[in-house]
Amino acid sequence: MNDARSDTPVPWPKLSPVQTGVRGRCPRCGEGRLFDGFLKLRDGCDRCGLSYAFADPADGPAFFVICFGCIPAVVFALLLELWAAPPVWVHFVTSLPFLLVTCVLPLRPLKGWLVCSQYFYKAREGRIVGTWRPYGDAGPEVSSAPHPW
Repeated sequence: MNDARSDTPVPWPKLSPVQTGVRGRCPRCGEGRLFDGFLKLRDGCDRCGLSYAFADPADGPAFFVICFGCIPAVVFALLLELWAAPPVWVHFVTSLPFLLVTCVLPLRPLKGWLVCSQYFYKAREGRIVGTWRPYGDAGPEVSSAPHPW
């Protein structure tokens, strides 16, 4: 983004991944939309033009929902069944909505948070660039090849 009065680029503010991701906003400008639909990521920001090609949250949102949403919901349904043995319609009225609320609703904010965290922390696929020098240029070289033993 350039200032209208000069050709010097205006630096983007550092925005928290939690604030932008949970609201579904662009991780760079905080104004553009992140999603096109419920969980589908847009191709890029409609305000600042940032491409979302870097974003790959993979199964992260589903993992967090399973661990922190599904397990308590299923435990609730099982305990309700063991303690009260209600008819099936009671589970449809209590357990099913609880399961939907704890499993479906958190998916979008979690996916947004993970995508914005990838941008904020410049996450990318790991790669070996060359020789590792843990002690600087004056220290010994450490080869990335496996040891012979």
